[in-house]
Amino acid sequence: MNRNVVLSIAVATLAATGGLALGSGAYLYGKAQVGQWLLHRAWLRTQASGKPSAPWPWADTQPQARLLAPAQHADLLVLAGASGRTLAWGPAHLDNSATVGGAGNAVVSGHRDTHFRFLAHVAIGDSLVIERADGNRVVYRVSSIAIVDARALAIPRDTERPTLTLITCYPFDALVPGGPLRYIVTAEAESPAFEITASGSAL
Repeated sequence: MNRNVVLSIAVATLAATGGLALGSGAYLYGKAQVGQWLLHRAWLRTQASGKPSAPWPWADTQPQARLLAPAQHADLLVLAGASGRTLAWGPAHLDNSATVGGAGNAVVSGHRDTHFRFLAHVAIGDSLVIERADGNRVVYRVSSIAIVDARALAIPRDTERPTLTLITCYPFDALVPGGPLRYIVTAEAESPAFEITASGSAL
């Protein structure tokens, strides 16, 4: 009898634990989906008004630009401020770098196992597109890919041509996050005209 009671308790405990795990997973997935929906609504408001719009009242970030990688079918919003909280929602712009889609070197970082996972499949010559808040798009071409130790990482702030630098951790399949290596994808705006309108015609 005692053995049956112990087994029953063990089964009930496992079932409860499994239920909690499934519930927690469903909650996190739902939260992520709702968060992305709110971020995209904020981006539409930003483009309509020309002013930054927070995705929810207590948010400490807002969408700054839209990043597209046509060959990898990636379509992401770039958020302001590369804090840990912001990176949980999407790739983020480093505050001390150039404006995304503007002159100089704009630096954007993202997690290797979520939003920037597509960088593993980017090749030199691929195009990256930044859609700005004004609706104009800047087309970049990947010019270099490098693996660098973060302790020796030096990224130029000012560049002759508008530049987009994407950074994520490396290797992509590492079991333990936060290693010293960084995967750096650098792209330069196409010349002579690097802007196109939202409708696709050259400026």
